[in-house]
Amino acid sequence: MYLIVGAGPAGAVMAERIASQRDRKVLVIDRREHLAGNLYDAIDDNGVMVHRYGPHIFHTNDREVWDYLSRFTRWHHYFHRAGAVVDGRIVPIPFNFDSLHALFPPHLAARLEQRLLANHAYGEHIPVLDLLETEDPDLRFLARYVFDNLFAGYTAKQWGRDAHTLDRSVTGRVPIRLSRDDRYFRDVYQGIPADGYTRMVENLLDHPNVELRLGVDYADLRGERFTKTIYTGKIDELFDHRFGPLPYRSLRFDYRTIDKPYFQPLAQVNYPQSYDFTRITEYKHFLDQQTPRSTIGIEYPLEHVPGENEPYYPIPDDASRAAYEQYRAEAAKRDDLILLGRLAEYRYYNMDQVVRRAFDVFEAEVA
Repeated sequence: MYLIVGAGPAGAVMAERIASQRDRKVLVIDRREHLAGNLYDAIDDNGVMVHRYGPHIFHTNDREVWDYLSRFTRWHHYFHRAGAVVDGRIVPIPFNFDSLHALFPPHLAARLEQRLLANHAYGEHIPVLDLLETEDPDLRFLARYVFDNLFAGYTAKQWGRDAHTLDRSVTGRVPIRLSRDDRYFRDVYQGIPADGYTRMVENLLDHPNVELRLGVDYADLRGERFTKTIYTGKIDELFDHRFGPLPYRSLRFDYRTIDKPYFQPLAQVNYPQSYDFTRITEYKHFLDQQTPRSTIGIEYPLEHVPGENEPYYPIPDDASRAAYEQYRAEAAKRDDLILLGRLAEYRYYNMDQVVRRAFDVFEAEVA
C-alpha cells in the first residue's frame, strides 16, 4: 500500500494515478478535517461558494492537464479580472494602458504610451524591475510610479519584507502590460470548477483502491510500513526542524456578509497604498452566482506560526534555500520517500504546475 500525506491537489492527483494506472492500494491522510487542502471551498449561509483559504482561479496552457482535470469536474469558464485602488480609484492590474490613462493626465499618458511602444512591442510584458533599469527617463519615471504605488506597499504587506530584499522569482512576477487586455491571466484554458474545488478533489479520490482518512497526522502512522510514502506537507516538519524551521507566510481571512447583491465591481480588488490588508475578494463573481446578499473575504498576511495558522507561501532567499537543500539531502537518504508539492519541495507552484509535477513524479518514481 502507498501512503499519501496530504489530501490537497498534489496528493489527490498522485492517489488517482497510482490507483487507476498502477492498480495499487492507496491510503490518503490529512491532519485537517476536510480534503482539498487550501483549495477547500463550500457554500456559505448566503448561498455563495467561498474559497476558505483564499481565491483560486485555475489557468493553464497545458492541454493535457486541462483535459485530465476535466474528467473530474465541469468548468465554469471564467476570466479573472482584478483591480487595485490607487490614488482613490480602481484601476486594472497588472498595470496596462487603461491603468496608465486612468492615473495620468491625457497628454502625459499619451507620451508614456508612445515611449513604451517605441521601445517595446505591443502586447509585451515587461517586469517592473527591468523597466526601472532602462535608460529612457520617461520609462524610468513610469516604472518608479508603478513600483512605488502598486508594488512596494502591497509586497511589504504580503511578504513582511521590503520589496528590494525579495528574491527575483517574487519581484519578477509583476509586469507592465503593453496592451488593454485586462485579463489577469492570459492562459488558453481558464475556469473554476462549477461544483467547487472540494467536489473535484472528491471525484479524484473516488476510486475503490483509495482510502481516505481525515483528522489523521502523519506522526500517528510512522510505525506502519508502506511501499512508499508520498509526502506533500512541510519538509522541515517531516524532519522535526532538524536544520531549523523554514520560513513561510500565512494569511488570515475576515469573512463578512454584505447585505446587498454586490460589494465591488470585480472579484478581486487590491489595496497597495493603504490599510493593513492586501485585498478584498468577493466570491460570488467567480461562479456568477445571483444572490440577494454577498460574501467578501478581507485578506491579512502574517508570519506562519506552526500550530496557529496554515503555511501558504515559501519565502525564497539564500538562507531558506540553503536550509531546504539540507532537508532535501536528508530526504534523499530514504528510498521509500517521495516529496511532492509546494510545501514539500519548498517552491511556489500554480495549480496546473502541481498537477503537471504530480504527473512527472508519478511516471518517474512510481513503478
